[in-house]
Amino acid sequence: MAMLLLISPQKTENTEANPPESQEFLSAVEDKKMTRFTDFEGKTSFGMSVFNLGNAIMGSGILGLAYAMANTGVVLFLILLTVVAVLSSYSIHLLLKSSGIVGIRAYEQLGYRAFGTPGKMAAGIAITLQNIGAMSSYLYIVKYEFPLVIQAFLRVDKPAGEWYLNGNYLVIIVSVAVILPLALMKQLGYLGYTSGFSLSCMVFFLISVSSLTLSTQTCQLHIMSCFLLLSCWQRPQGRHIQMCWDLPVTRCFFFYPTAYTIPILAFAFVCHPEVLPIYTELRNATKKKMQHVANISIAVMYCMYFLAALFGYLTFYGEVEAELLHTYSRIDPYDTLILCVRVAVLTAVTLTVPIVLFPVRRAIQQMAFPNKTFYWPRHIIIALILLIFINLLVIFAPNILGIFGIIGATSAPCLIFIFPAVFYIRIVPKEEEPLRSVPKILAACFAGIGFLFMIMSLSFIIIDWTSATSKTSNGH
Repeated sequence: MAMLLLISPQKTENTEANPPESQEFLSAVEDKKMTRFTDFEGKTSFGMSVFNLGNAIMGSGILGLAYAMANTGVVLFLILLTVVAVLSSYSIHLLLKSSGIVGIRAYEQLGYRAFGTPGKMAAGIAITLQNIGAMSSYLYIVKYEFPLVIQAFLRVDKPAGEWYLNGNYLVIIVSVAVILPLALMKQLGYLGYTSGFSLSCMVFFLISVSSLTLSTQTCQLHIMSCFLLLSCWQRPQGRHIQMCWDLPVTRCFFFYPTAYTIPILAFAFVCHPEVLPIYTELRNATKKKMQHVANISIAVMYCMYFLAALFGYLTFYGEVEAELLHTYSRIDPYDTLILCVRVAVLTAVTLTVPIVLFPVRRAIQQMAFPNKTFYWPRHIIIALILLIFINLLVIFAPNILGIFGIIGATSAPCLIFIFPAVFYIRIVPKEEEPLRSVPKILAACFAGIGFLFMIMSLSFIIIDWTSATSKTSNGH
């Protein structure tokens, strides 16, 4: 009888739903070895799952991290990046444990199981906002980088308003020709190959950026400064200390706070809406196996993020823009390597959009059509509406920094910190873990960090906007 009460909300809320829009599974009479799904078992391999989750983590965030490093210094950036990566892994652990207890593999349904309809709606809205912001940032890169690629190929020095050099038109063409067909796939696992190709493009980007950085005089100066700095520490006379303080590399160890630094870091590791769908489609899925998928994906992205930020920062130092790729136009817009880097990044972010669209469509399905079975017309219409809305947002968005900041300060802390922790506290039975047990106390502290992070980030951004507005008013 207690077992029936435990699973009744899950059944009444989504009795007929089936993947990929509402991934949910039933436990076959507590048989932990044979996990059964409502209509299919996962068929995606471990490697493809790593590719999909890594692609969901990696995206436009990698292009904003050099800007974050320019405002924190190398050492503090590395500390913050490590903290966010570890907390993201712990957050996934909370999601997987909550999912295993109640037999649900949909983020929105965990919210329903924990807090009823309000919990489901809150999770669905946060996922929708987060992923729409992410997709907008990806297409924003297409809007501003694709025209530069075509311009470089055609050797057009002074565009005269040609339609094929208009970023707004190019975003629409890419959305219709590439993103829409991939977004209409029935299952997320089918995108494993495109995810692997996307990640290989970002690896090429990383290798190219590092080679460009090491060839610049600025980076060579930093390397020489490092050796001189070590010499200063070994010979701490007054003259040497003054020389060390004047070195550019010394600034790498000092913090220059901005409103967008921490939100950019948080934005870079948000993959939580995709975790449970990927878990659902994983072959021979277990919590331990999915945690390995998550840990490997986060570790790989952690290394790529740090190296991309470091090389981008050492190339342009304090002049790094919010979008790193755009900064490389200062070197030589017609350089072959830079052109290849642009193409690789454009390919990577374009192929990431369908991965991020899947959880949004499922969230809309859970909120608007919770008891409906899979239906191709609805599957297609939701994707079309989302792409139309995102294209309009990209065409009229002022800049990418605002997207990073707002999304990173609102929905990101909800999805990474707050929701996994409060869902865990509510879902895990008190008989198994009392409220005063160490795991639940840690989860409560984790949620507190999320609230604190949200309040601080929003406060910094509002102060930044206010000061910018006052400066503009005084200037006029």
